[in-house]
Amino acid sequence: MDQIVDISTDGRHLSRDRGFLKVSDGAEEIGRIPLDQIAGVIVHAHGTTWSTSLLTELADRGAPVVLCGSNHAPRSVLLPLEGHHAQGARLRAQWQAKAPILKQAWKQVVISKIAMQAAALEAVGETHAPVAMLKRKVVSGDSTNVEAQAARYYWPRMMGQEFRRDRTAPDLNALLNYGYTVLRAATARAVVAAGLHPTIGLHHSNRGNAFALADDLMEPFRPLVDCCVRGLAERNGPKVDTEAKTTLARLIALDLPFGGGLTPVSIALGKLAVSLGQSFETRRLNLALPSPPDVLTLSGLGS
Repeated sequence: MDQIVDISTDGRHLSRDRGFLKVSDGAEEIGRIPLDQIAGVIVHAHGTTWSTSLLTELADRGAPVVLCGSNHAPRSVLLPLEGHHAQGARLRAQWQAKAPILKQAWKQVVISKIAMQAAALEAVGETHAPVAMLKRKVVSGDSTNVEAQAARYYWPRMMGQEFRRDRTAPDLNALLNYGYTVLRAATARAVVAAGLHPTIGLHHSNRGNAFALADDLMEPFRPLVDCCVRGLAERNGPKVDTEAKTTLARLIALDLPFGGGLTPVSIALGKLAVSLGQSFETRRLNLALPSPPDVLTLSGLGS
């Protein structure tokens, strides 16, 4: 089972030991986890040190190391240079992809995100039909910015009328930052493993964003984090404590309806990234996008 390792206590040392990531405090071993089970490492703490051999082993497995600021938003991500046996050809296909396929891919991603937002609102007992109906209005490239229209309706009902999404703010925003960091790490891993380059996005194109494609592909999964954050805040207040981090990190193991069965989020991200890579190579769009979980699953997140 893929797991996210969170380092939030100052002064820890991370090293490799016979196929394990070992966490130490001075000469004392605090814990260890098999390297093959690690989907990503998120570091918040000051004074954290690590061995080069550990970073190499994590890179060989495609597991990103994410360094976060005090607001739990990522500041740096370490990813491997190689990720797929056919990476060269796939990267060329990605770079040479024409605008029509990029715009159609973004349209499908936005529709999938809006469907997940509507399901999330329904699960928490809010009116969801106005968001669900917006799916029909999404055009190629979402040139009319239906995504933003959905967000304006969605956020006040999901998080409260006074809520404003602000990455620098505390409380609910800090919880969302952490949840999205977990999701971004898992998506970046999937992108690299599929032989794609995370910098070359479908829609996100800020020159300073080294993970534009990861940010694009994680969009349909974001409402899962939102539901979980709402549940955590209602139960225990909007604090980013150990319990909240553990709950949010477990989201990558949540089962989603996918292809007639159930697939964990981490695997669904991998299938989506692979389907995009194959679409670039064949020049025929066929994205493997997730379906929303049932109402009971969504309403139980974070509780």
